[in-house]
Amino acid sequence: MVIVMQAGATEAQVEGVIGTIKGFGFQAHPIHGVNLTVIAVVGDKTQEHLEAFQLLEGVDHVARIDKPYKLAARRPEIVGTTVIEVGPAIFGGSRLTVIAGPCAVESEEGLREVARGVAAAGGAMLRGGAYKPRTSPYTFQGMREAGLALLKMASQRTGLPFVTEVMDTRMVDLVARYADMLQIGARNMQNFPLLSEVGQTGKPVLLKRGLSSTIEDLLMAAEYIMSTGNEKIVLCERGIRTFETATRNTLDLSAVPALKRFSHLPVVVDPSHGTGHSWMVPAMAKAAVAAGADGLMVEVHQAPERAVSDGPQSLTIAEFQALMEALQPIAKAVGRSICP
Repeated sequence: MVIVMQAGATEAQVEGVIGTIKGFGFQAHPIHGVNLTVIAVVGDKTQEHLEAFQLLEGVDHVARIDKPYKLAARRPEIVGTTVIEVGPAIFGGSRLTVIAGPCAVESEEGLREVARGVAAAGGAMLRGGAYKPRTSPYTFQGMREAGLALLKMASQRTGLPFVTEVMDTRMVDLVARYADMLQIGARNMQNFPLLSEVGQTGKPVLLKRGLSSTIEDLLMAAEYIMSTGNEKIVLCERGIRTFETATRNTLDLSAVPALKRFSHLPVVVDPSHGTGHSWMVPAMAKAAVAAGADGLMVEVHQAPERAVSDGPQSLTIAEFQALMEALQPIAKAVGRSICP
C-alpha cells in the first residue's frame, strides 16, 4: 500500500508515520514530491493495518496496491514517468535518450573513435562491456578493469556518462567506482543477491529483461533493487526467446506500453540484441520511439566486421549517425526531442 500525506504535512508528521510503519514490522519508503510526500509500505499483511494508518496525523489517504511489485507499480499519486538523471542523460522526461557504443571494449583506439562518433551524432550516453557474459567460456570475456579504465577515459574526453554491465556481487564495488550507471544483463535479471548488492550502491541501474522472463518477472526484479532504497532504475526491453529463428530474439515492443501502464519507471529498448541483425536495428529503433520508449540502447562499432563480439548486430558510426537523423521527426511526432 501507499500512504499519501496531506499537502503541507510537517516533517514530524512524516517521521511519525514512518515510525508507526516500522513499529508494525514493515518497511517504509518515503517519496518526497514537490507538493506532498508519499510513503510506500512494504511487508506481509499490510492491509490489516489500513485503517490504523488512515487515522495517523498528517495522512490524507491510504491506497491499496494489488500488484506484487509495490514500489515499481504505477500509483495514483505518480503522474507520468519517474525521471532518472545520469549526469546530462535524462530518462523519462520529454527528451529521448540514446545510449550507444560497442558490445565490448576491445582497444583504446577503437573505443575513442566510437565514443567520438556517438557524441558527434547526438548520443547522450556511452555503453561498452568490460566484463562479458558469453555463452562459450572460450570466447572473449572482456578487458575487465582495464576496460573500465578505458570507458572512464572515453567518458571524460567526450562528456558522455557511461553504463557497463556488472555480473557478480564480487565485482560491484569495483565497477561502481568507474561507471555512472550499472547494467544488470538479461542473464542476471533474477540474480537476487546481485540485484540487492547493486541497489545498495545508490547508483542508477539499467535493468534488462531476462531471455524468457515475463513483464511481471522484470518488475519484480526491479522491486528487489528498489527495496534497498534505490529507486533510480531504468527498465530495458531487449528481446525474449521464442520459437522464431529469423532473429536472434523476438523484440517485444508491446512491453513498452505495458510497462508504461503497470509501472512508473522509464523504459528503453535495445534493438541490437532484440534482433541480432544490424539491418533491422533502424526500423525497430524507430518503432520503439513510436511505441513510447524513453530511450534506445544501440551497439555501434568502428568496424563491425572485425568486432570480437556481436559484430553482425552492430551499426557502423556512419549508420548510427544516419539513424539519429532519422529518429528526429519520429521523436517530434510523439512529442519528444532527442537528448541532449
